Amino acid sequence: METLSALSYLISAICFIMALRGLSGPETARTGVIFAMAGMALAIVTTLIMTAHSWGLITLGIIIGGSIGAIIAKKIEMTALPQLVAAFHSLVGLAAVFVATAAFFNPEAYDIGELGNIHTGSLIEMSLGLAIGAVTFTGSIIAWGKLQGVISGKPVVFPKQHFLNAALGLGLVFIVFMLITTQSATFFWALVIIAALLGILMIIPIGGADMPVIVSMLNSYSGWAAAGIGFTLQNNLLIITGALVGASGAILSYIMCKAMNRSFISVILGGFGAESSSTAQDMGDRNAKIGSAEDAAFIMKNASKVIIVPGYGMAVAQAQHVVRELADKLKEQGVEVTYAIHPVAGRMPGHMNVLLAEANVPYDEVFELEDINRDFAQADVAYVIGANDITNPAAKNDSSSPIYGMPVLDVERAKTVLFVKRSLGSGYAGIDNPLFYQDNTYMLLGDAKKMTENIVKTME
Repeated sequence: METLSALSYLISAICFIMALRGLSGPETARTGVIFAMAGMALAIVTTLIMTAHSWGLITLGIIIGGSIGAIIAKKIEMTALPQLVAAFHSLVGLAAVFVATAAFFNPEAYDIGELGNIHTGSLIEMSLGLAIGAVTFTGSIIAWGKLQGVISGKPVVFPKQHFLNAALGLGLVFIVFMLITTQSATFFWALVIIAALLGILMIIPIGGADMPVIVSMLNSYSGWAAAGIGFTLQNNLLIITGALVGASGAILSYIMCKAMNRSFISVILGGFGAESSSTAQDMGDRNAKIGSAEDAAFIMKNASKVIIVPGYGMAVAQAQHVVRELADKLKEQGVEVTYAIHPVAGRMPGHMNVLLAEANVPYDEVFELEDINRDFAQADVAYVIGANDITNPAAKNDSSSPIYGMPVLDVERAKTVLFVKRSLGSGYAGIDNPLFYQDNTYMLLGDAKKMTENIVKTME
């Protein structure tokens, strides 16, 4: 039976690896999800067979958790996906804390020793899983609050903040050592409290523009927490899948930081945007050109090449379907239409890609920053939908700007920029955008969906 379960878990792990491979591209993402579902189904069936004495509790847990998950999946809006992902990460961290607690106070059930005399190796694994799980739990809750708007997206900073975080980090190391040495419940709960506090203090100074990296980072943390607990449970599949999630999340975080020209360490230590909430560039008394749907329709109908730049404004207005309709109208009139995606557009990695895929936008029309940035100079129109910070020229020419050095989409190089936004207010990073006041920019103020719908109607 053990050999059969090991083989089943190995097949499940292979399915998860194939799932990650499939999810690396939009064309194969559906196949990747199918592999993931098959791997998880096999893992659950194998676990049920191996723990026949606990079928009742496990089945009850599956029913309760599955029902909650189904209801959430049915009702969740695409705009809320980032905070949903953060919330799910918190549950993984909390699960790691619960399993570690159960193993510490009832080690006989896990075959890792006796109460007060747990195997040293198991204690090390348990401590790491517990600490990472607690950090993931509270950090993910803060990330959810920032994304949901329950907590301000602005960085929360105070004097000696980095010093306090460093002290707590060193304190964690000391407490882990004391827990392994003494196996005292006092040090166990101290580890939980300090790690949970560190999770909060690590995330509150992160500015809104850095949140996509934080979501990815917390994803990595949840994987390492699961892997650590996998060692405690002596479950090879949990170790493998946790390591897969942890490694893939870490790699994605690194790629995103590189795309933003940021040091991953600097993001964790406070991110950017913590300085002044406005860029140092003086906007003076410059006025923005306010356009209308009729103006936009006329300009785009007479264009040869239009690049659409989706941002969080499109997600909030749920305008992805009407944006695709606009693109179809333009293509009917012989206009070349493509989409430009910034690596951190929206509130999590791939947010815009998911929305465009939902609207059945052809994959071959969607391009990443490094592939399309050079095309803006040849574009007649850049149609920007709420993509504020990722199009801000201050990142290139204002060294005092908090986002200076971050690669941005060169939309200002297009002959005409049509910028759809509710107001001239700052973006999520809390800084002004000089693009609004450029001579070739027309601001289309209003709801992105309604504005785009009016443009489409004018074209008919």
